[in-house]
Amino acid sequence: MRVLITGGGTAGHINPALAIAAKIKKENPDAEILFVGAKGRMETRLVPQAGYQIKTINVQGFQRRITAKNIARNAAAAFWAVASGIECAKIIKQFKPDIAIGTGGYVSGPVLRKAAKLGIPVLIHEANAYPGMTVRMLAKYADAVLIAAKEARGYLPATAKVIVTGNPLRAEFLNLQDYETARKELGLDERPVVLSLGGSLGARRINEVMTEVLIKSHREGGIQHIHATGSAGYRDVVSRLKAHGITGKDKNIQVHEYINDMARCMAAADLVISRCGAMTLSELPAAGKPSILIPSPNVAENHQYHNAMALVNKGAAVCIEEKNLSADTLWREIKRITSSPGLMRRMAENARREAIYDAADRIYDAILMTLAERGINPK
Repeated sequence: MRVLITGGGTAGHINPALAIAAKIKKENPDAEILFVGAKGRMETRLVPQAGYQIKTINVQGFQRRITAKNIARNAAAAFWAVASGIECAKIIKQFKPDIAIGTGGYVSGPVLRKAAKLGIPVLIHEANAYPGMTVRMLAKYADAVLIAAKEARGYLPATAKVIVTGNPLRAEFLNLQDYETARKELGLDERPVVLSLGGSLGARRINEVMTEVLIKSHREGGIQHIHATGSAGYRDVVSRLKAHGITGKDKNIQVHEYINDMARCMAAADLVISRCGAMTLSELPAAGKPSILIPSPNVAENHQYHNAMALVNKGAAVCIEEKNLSADTLWREIKRITSSPGLMRRMAENARREAIYDAADRIYDAILMTLAERGINPK
C-alpha cells in the first residue's frame, strides 16, 4: 500500500496525520508512506522525527481580513497556489500513491485537489467540530470526509460522504490509570482536584486569571490544584504566587511549566480547565472528565468555540468565552461544580458518552473501504 498524507501548520493537523500513519504501519508494515507539507512549517520537523519521509511545497494561506499588507500576501498566495499545483503533480506522479489522505491546513488544498484530478482516491479527516475552510472546500473532491464530531456534518456539503471516526487518541488515553491509583501516585488526598492548562506555549489570559484563582483558593482551602503554565507564563505565575506565600510545589497547589504525565494528572482530576483544541475535544470524553472550557479567540473561524459547544450541549462542559473571563467568574464556576458530587458525576457520564476509543480503527477501515470501492487492491 502506498499512502500519501498531507496536513500541517499546527499540531492539531500534524498529530492526527502521524497517528493515521502509525495505524497504517501497524496494520500493514510494508506500507510506503510519504508526507507532503509546507516549507518552513512545523511538519518539516515533526514528521521526520516520527520516522517518515516528507516532501515540501511552497504554499501560503489566504488572509481573510482585507488590508494593504494582506492584499500583497494574498497575491503571493495566489501565485504559489498555481505553482504548488505543478509541484504536487510531480510528487504524486513520482510516488504513485494508492490513496491520498489530508488532515487539514492550507497545504492540504493543492495536494488533494491535484490527487483527485489525477484519479487518486482522496480522504479528508477533520479533527474539529467546525470544519476549516480547506476541508469545506475539499469535501467535493473527496471520496469521504472523516469527522471527529458529528456536529461537523452540518457544515459540510449535503452531497459529501461523511463518516464519524473521532480523533485518534494517544496510547496513554486508551489505557488511562484508575482515579484512586493516579491520585495516590501524585500525593493527592480526597479533596477535589482541579487540573488547569495554559497550553504548551502558555495562554496569557488563562495564566493571569488562574493566578488570581489560585490565590483565592489558597485563602479558602478545600480544593487541590495542578496548573500548567506553558513556557511563556511560568516565571510570572510563580513570582506572583510567591508574593502571596504560595510556593506552587505543595500538594494543595502544584504549578508546572509542562506536565509530562498528563494522562495521570487527567485521571486524578475531578475537573479540567483548558482551551478546547481538537484533541481536547476527544481526550476529555475519553478520560470522562467534567470541564470548564475557555476557547482561544485567536484561531481561524472561532473553531475552538464550536469544539467547546459540542461538549456543552451534551451537558459535559461549561464554556466561558475569554471576553467574559475573570477570576471571580471562573472561581464561582469551580466552586459550583466541585461542591456538587452529583453534578460532577453527571458531567463525567455525559462526557464519557461522547468518547470514541477506536478512531484509528475506524479511519483504517475507511481507507480499506475507499480502496475497495475504487477497485484498488494495494500490494
